[in-house]
Amino acid sequence: MKNRFGLLFVLLLSIGMILAACGGATDEENKDKGNNDSASKNGEASADYKVAMVTDEGGVDDKSFNQSAWEGIQAWGEAIGLSKGEGFDYAQSNDKAEYMPNITRFVRDEYDLIFGVGFKLKEDLQLAAEQYPDNNFAIVDEVVDAPNATSITFKEHQGSFLVGVAAALKTKTNKVGFVGGIKSPLITKFESGFIAGVKSVNADIEVDVQYAESFTDPARGKIIAANMYDNGVDVIYHASGGTGNGVFNQAKDMKQNDPDSEIWVIGVDRDQHEEGQIGDHNITLTSMVKRVDVAVQDLINRGMDGKFPAGEVLEYGIEENAILIANTNEEAMTEEIISTVKEWEEKVLNGEVEVPQTEEELEKYVDSL
Repeated sequence: MKNRFGLLFVLLLSIGMILAACGGATDEENKDKGNNDSASKNGEASADYKVAMVTDEGGVDDKSFNQSAWEGIQAWGEAIGLSKGEGFDYAQSNDKAEYMPNITRFVRDEYDLIFGVGFKLKEDLQLAAEQYPDNNFAIVDEVVDAPNATSITFKEHQGSFLVGVAAALKTKTNKVGFVGGIKSPLITKFESGFIAGVKSVNADIEVDVQYAESFTDPARGKIIAANMYDNGVDVIYHASGGTGNGVFNQAKDMKQNDPDSEIWVIGVDRDQHEEGQIGDHNITLTSMVKRVDVAVQDLINRGMDGKFPAGEVLEYGIEENAILIANTNEEAMTEEIISTVKEWEEKVLNGEVEVPQTEEELEKYVDSL
């Protein structure tokens, strides 16, 4: 009887231990399963969120803001394991007529966020936002009015002001130039800020302003630059997209023919230091860097987190570290120039200087100097 009782006790104890062990294993498995589900959901959220970009005629390799926007999208996609065509993509527009077909193709392919890069896409992106309310859209360098679209803008006048200061400090002829792409309110911001920066340093400096009426005509940019340099201009700031490649080409040709000549180009949107390399020399003084890539990634991450700022206009400037000037050319951008530019930057940031954005504001600003 005692043996039977002992056997029963051992059996019950064993069953309890087995159940306890099973219960512990089940809890741990459930915990792991929960973590895996969470990771899976996060992974799926990333993998399922698709982003596309439609370029303007400048193209994805324009060495300007199309390229910068695409680099931002690439960086975002590659960081979460996506690849071109599998989570993110772009469509090249060689003509205005291709804007809407490119946009609608991405809508059809169920991309969650579609960027239109450049003010030329405003009309088509506005129409697309109205026709496809279930998609999110964003435009760079313009403003659209739709509840499912966000507008990304920049304080280009701030950065243009600072490179204007640098140009004024660098010129030896007291003649500088500005080459614009197509005359528009956007490019007028570049022009106005640049002239204000130049005149703030020396009101007597002459600023030659010319427009190519194209963002894709490097031949025209080269001709304009040749005329400017021949007339004594020694620093040219371009805000002309691919047309600016011609400005660089002309400066490099002249530098190659006369290595002692002191002529400079100021790049735009990206650090265009590489475009200015000619042998042992570099004719890129500095660049007004517009971190389109930073703004694009910021908006994508908001959208992916379910916080897409629909209907809003986002403006990125010096304060947001989205506008800056490059100091890559250490020989050309001397410590004196850099420190002076920093002083003016502080004046802009603290409100002591309100940089003009329009021709009317520029006229008032110059008159007040």
